[in-house]
Amino acid sequence: MNNAGFSTVASGLTWFKSSYSGTEGGECVEVATGTAVVHVRDSKAVAGPVVTMSPEAWVGFVKLASANPTV
Repeated sequence: MNNAGFSTVASGLTWFKSSYSGTEGGECVEVATGTAVVHVRDSKAVAGPVVTMSPEAWVGFVKLASANPTV
């Protein structure tokens, strides 16, 4: 089952960056929650595409990323 989609329409959302993201830029994503979906975008390309997914898919992604950290 495909729980993710791509969109460039994400106006009116409040975006959040991880508290682990520094102020010097780098590789960061921003997340905004909507009605029954989670939106994810590249913090360096805020006008670019937005990935949308179900909250369950987001939780799975976060669990997987937390279990496999990279340096």
